[in-house]
Amino acid sequence: MLHTFVALVEDKTGLLSRVTSLFRRLNVNITSLTVGGTETAGVSRTTIVAEAAEDRAPRIMASLYKLEGVLEVDNVGRHSAVVRELALLKIAASQKTRSDLFQLAEVFRARIVDLAPESLMMEITGSASKIEGLVQILLEGNYRILEMARSGRMAMRRGHHTSRVLEALGDIPQRTEPTTLTGDPKHETLDLMAEEDQV
Repeated sequence: MLHTFVALVEDKTGLLSRVTSLFRRLNVNITSLTVGGTETAGVSRTTIVAEAAEDRAPRIMASLYKLEGVLEVDNVGRHSAVVRELALLKIAASQKTRSDLFQLAEVFRARIVDLAPESLMMEITGSASKIEGLVQILLEGNYRILEMARSGRMAMRRGHHTSRVLEALGDIPQRTEPTTLTGDPKHETLDLMAEEDQV
């Protein structure tokens, strides 16, 4: 099954490489990975979609917490969340087909963001199934997709959830020492969680 993990990490060189190396060591396939800034300076938000058995999620979270520079981890897929993906599609278009493509974009609530003599570009935001539906319609209609770029999944829990709330819910383990952006991260509290996962 697919798991969606959101990790808040320090914006430091090499951290993303350590995250991907961790999933390789765990033999877990990453199907989508997005990284971007957050409301806090020096902190990046990483959304990782990975394919693994349901019972492996706690072990993956525990392993992520052990990485230096990882501040918080949440398994968003377990909760009510807003999940979106962005795609850009460059489609071959002529004067005869351009009006049909405009109508198709309206049906899927996509935007035409670029027009050229022989092509146009659509921007679509939504669930993966919505994007795949548009792609399927284009292919079935014998339209030629010249280029396609997809951002990967981005997710955020509905409502407001602070770290203290998540800890109270038992979704993330307690830390023995708080982690700050200016101090040295300490990751000493997850051995018990990893042991429980092995039982």
